[in-house]
Amino acid sequence: MDGAAPRVSPRFLRVGRSALRDAESAVLEAVRAIDLCATRFVLVFLPETLDPHELSGLLSRHLDGVPFFGCTTAGQITGNGYEDDALLLLAFPKENFRCASLLLDTLAPFSETQVATRAKRLSNNFNTTAGWNRLGFLFTDGLSKQEDLLASTLDTVLGGFPIFGGSAGDGFRFEKTFLLCNGEIHCNAALLLLVETDLEFQGLGFDHFLPSGPQIVITDADPDERLVYEINGAPAAQEYADLVGCAVEDLSPQIFAEYPMLLRHNQRFYVRAVRNVTETDALSFLAAIDDGLILTLGRGKEIIETLEAGLDLCDRKGQAPDFILGFDCALRKLEIRQKQLDRRVSEIFRNHRVLGFNTYGEQQSGVHMNQTFVGVAFFEPEPRAITP
Repeated sequence: MDGAAPRVSPRFLRVGRSALRDAESAVLEAVRAIDLCATRFVLVFLPETLDPHELSGLLSRHLDGVPFFGCTTAGQITGNGYEDDALLLLAFPKENFRCASLLLDTLAPFSETQVATRAKRLSNNFNTTAGWNRLGFLFTDGLSKQEDLLASTLDTVLGGFPIFGGSAGDGFRFEKTFLLCNGEIHCNAALLLLVETDLEFQGLGFDHFLPSGPQIVITDADPDERLVYEINGAPAAQEYADLVGCAVEDLSPQIFAEYPMLLRHNQRFYVRAVRNVTETDALSFLAAIDDGLILTLGRGKEIIETLEAGLDLCDRKGQAPDFILGFDCALRKLEIRQKQLDRRVSEIFRNHRVLGFNTYGEQQSGVHMNQTFVGVAFFEPEPRAITP
């Protein structure tokens, strides 16, 4: 499909973007590209260069009552490909979409019963439209350390339809991430959107790692804080550095992106990414970790070929997606830039009309993972039967 000339923009999504540094000017420029009267809801992905509190108020004023949801990010995927400083608005049209929202405003401490009850109530009260398809979007505080429990709970309760999501970021500061919900800003929170659409869709998720090293056993960990103190009975940072062939002082996000650890679950390997080394030489992870967990050191395969293969989708009629909503891990972007492949990746995203943001973690099929591209490909709807 790469040989065919792509459409300049999707037919079933309006896109607003601005890289202006003044918040009000950026909102006005992005909103100007959207037909508010035809819009059901807007997804908002914020750059770290703009204040989320100020942006939320401005969006409330200029979106003129249209519901909007979103988060701060570790980067945006716009019509230009990868960006760092762009305000991105994705407007979903009334003709093709319906939605209902649930704000979970206290993730930690996590209450499985409360989350399950509220999610089930939301689903039961969201009336089904005949012939339409249902899915969920999930946005989570990327520093809450609750994504694993949240994703598995929602998948259990709402197992009748798929949920795709990403964890909010703040560049690579790892200080504070925010969710936006109709003019309010939240931390330690998650946002679930139930969405119905007459468009066909396919979920996708892929990484570019293969298990290639020895097994790694977590021998001392703090699961609540996602900290690992010992690997194979030795200090965690030193043992990991020995495995990847570098000194402890040389461990960095670039090394973690290049040599992740993989967890096998249901015949598939999922990435368990390291966030950083603590002052006590423990390893801080971006996903669930526990004593006794057996991991395998991963090595990357060709990231460009994997990306092109993962995005090469078509529907039953052989047509390419109208657009792909993408949740792409920030560590993937870091590796891509380290290898000076960001222009090529941005070109691939443009050709496949990928729009979305860079995350601190991705959710799909009840699993929270790292260093993965998770997305939803939307295709034009099937022709509707004409009632005589």
